[in-house]
Amino acid sequence: MTTDRPLSSAPTADKPDDGGYVTLSTRVAYENPWTRVREDIIRRPNGKDGLYGIVERGDFVVIMPVGGKGADRTVTLIQQFRYPVQRRMWEFPMGMWETKPDANPDIVAAGELREETGLLAATMRHVGVVYQGAGYSTQRGHVYLATDLTQGPNDLEETEEDITCHTIPLSEFERMVRDNEITCMVTLASYALIKVHDLI
Repeated sequence: MTTDRPLSSAPTADKPDDGGYVTLSTRVAYENPWTRVREDIIRRPNGKDGLYGIVERGDFVVIMPVGGKGADRTVTLIQQFRYPVQRRMWEFPMGMWETKPDANPDIVAAGELREETGLLAATMRHVGVVYQGAGYSTQRGHVYLATDLTQGPNDLEETEEDITCHTIPLSEFERMVRDNEITCMVTLASYALIKVHDLI
């Protein structure tokens, strides 16, 4: 597998800045192996104090697998039940390695693609980063385009056994986006990022 590095390896929008906020105190309100909820007492730029609840999660990867050529291009989606919203969602393969939070995103992306779809990509291009919910969460996603695909067996984790995998024409995927059948914000943002770079 070859990995193309980011089109823009250090986007200016991804540089941290305190924005004029001051953290007066912080405490962990809740923690499990996947998520930590932090409460900060803050002083806003206008001098007024307040409370900020923050969900801390590690980086994740999201992969758009594109097969075929020209008018015969395909996209592979997964569908899985998302308990918080009580719905089965159409999504790109995505995930994080909780036990290896510092793992190279290139390796995680290849691993998640294989685990959820069984696909192996000869070329993985890192396209950029997205934030899943910057108003309440620290979680950042690395967006990849996977091409030159070979099908193999998947390797779902116990918590992912309800996942189903679907390869459809790119034109059908785009229709699903237009008709609001795909409502996963990360999938939609990743598709938009890949599309504006003229990669599909």
